[in-house]
Amino acid sequence: MPKTIQAVRADRDYTGANWNTHEDNFTQTFYDQNLSQFWRPEDISLQPDLNVWNVLDPKIKRAYSLNLLVLTFLDTYQGDIGMPVVARSMDESFHQRKSVLNFMAAMENAVHAKSYSNIFMTYLMNDEIDELFVWGEKNKNLQNIMALIVGYYENLDKMTYQKRYELAFVDELEYKEAQWKAMVASVFLETCLFYSGFYYPLYFYGQGKLMQAGEIINLILRDESIHGLYVGNLAIELYESFSEEKQKELYAWLESYLNALYEEEKELIETIYDPVELAHDVKIFVRYNANKAMMNLGFDPFFEYEEVNPVVLNGLNTETKTMDNFSMKGNGYQKMKSESLKDSDFIFDQPKV
Repeated sequence: MPKTIQAVRADRDYTGANWNTHEDNFTQTFYDQNLSQFWRPEDISLQPDLNVWNVLDPKIKRAYSLNLLVLTFLDTYQGDIGMPVVARSMDESFHQRKSVLNFMAAMENAVHAKSYSNIFMTYLMNDEIDELFVWGEKNKNLQNIMALIVGYYENLDKMTYQKRYELAFVDELEYKEAQWKAMVASVFLETCLFYSGFYYPLYFYGQGKLMQAGEIINLILRDESIHGLYVGNLAIELYESFSEEKQKELYAWLESYLNALYEEEKELIETIYDPVELAHDVKIFVRYNANKAMMNLGFDPFFEYEEVNPVVLNGLNTETKTMDNFSMKGNGYQKMKSESLKDSDFIFDQPKV
């Protein structure tokens, strides 16, 4: 006789996501916003950009391409591990929070990273694209930045599995600390590193050049703004649960972590932007975005205030733009709404004789 099939783990009660009840006062708002902003990379044609791209100086093309390559690496791991790990670390009762985080994870890789690939495929030859990815795999500053981010994701992931499957004793305070640090890494990636990487596309966009790629960046900007804010809200909530002494310890770590990221980012910027004489400007933009990340985490700005290039700042405005339907799809576009046909739809007024 066949053996009886048994559940691997029967010592638990499973629950369902009840969207009729709010888990907190912000998650369902972020859910609605995420869905209302959904878009696809294929919605925007990049062909009109080629008239400008083909006449650019090779140094400019190189800097633009390397910059998007950095964004590709960051988006890939944010989608592959960053958001999913934070989602897995949530208590099992937080089904709504998990769904929002997992939706954002899908956007990072399947939409944002794919968008950069679409730009590469339009602007570059296959061998040029392959060379870019090899450059990213070998660049020490980019690799160090990835390690500084992904390392905290992997540490939390390991502790989550140890805790959930009782593979090892996990101290609850240490677990919450690992969870908070992973959230901090996520916010710095979303609000500081991503935004800083948008400098060059916004620089061109503000001058009316490479506008199709600029539209893609605007759509991504709109997504990243709520990604960083949402995870920031989760991090603030968690930080407030620590004792005052622990909060001081964590903030000291935060300052050291920001400095470590910034030092690597400075060198990476010099590599990319020195040939086009923009490194100084981009570093200002990095410090500006680092301050935004600190505020998303509930803290005061870390760096002194500086004037950011107004052309780039203007590009950060993600308010709805009105576009010509034949050339661009602006970031105010909406998906078509549909409803089922009813019998009454087929009742027409009789023509007058």
